[in-house]
Amino acid sequence: MKFRELSIPGAFEVTPQQHGDPRGLFMEWYRFDRLEEVVGHPLRLAQGNLSVSAKDVVRGIHFADVPPGQAKYVSCVRGAVLDVVVDLRVGSPAFGKWEFVRLDDTERKSVYIPEGVGHGFCALTDDATLSYVCSETYNPTGEHAVHPLDPDLGIEWPADAPQLSARDAAAPTLAEAIASGLLPDYRQCLAYTEGLRTN
Repeated sequence: MKFRELSIPGAFEVTPQQHGDPRGLFMEWYRFDRLEEVVGHPLRLAQGNLSVSAKDVVRGIHFADVPPGQAKYVSCVRGAVLDVVVDLRVGSPAFGKWEFVRLDDTERKSVYIPEGVGHGFCALTDDATLSYVCSETYNPTGEHAVHPLDPDLGIEWPADAPQLSARDAAAPTLAEAIASGLLPDYRQCLAYTEGLRTN
């Protein structure tokens, strides 16, 4: 299992070692100890989600209030997606920046997204299936979104006509989210994760 930190501080691409023979294959797709070693604190597994999307569906950019936030460990178990990680933490050196990671059922990579960082994806195939575990359960009053097609973010989605949910289509732009005080604070996110290291 190899870890590569993305350009978004605290976010990681995880590449597993696959062991195959004529019967099929085996791999470790998640190791709590290896992730804790890299991230600096354990990932609490509070909820598991499965999402299935048609080609050209764009979901996101979603994030949660910090504290407690919602860290995610995301894998694609069928088909392929272009997963995007967006730094929405006001005051972060990478604020407003984003990075794509291709997740598919061939290389079987995963992405770790820390608290306060935005997450979204574009389905590259029909029936693209994401499996992800979260550090906190769903909290409807603490979950938010930024419009994925906001030109100020400039995310280069690989879809000519992205399909959005009504919620994502109505999400505020980055500028609107900043003005309303909706976005997480970078220093507060760091303080929260530092507390996870000591607990």
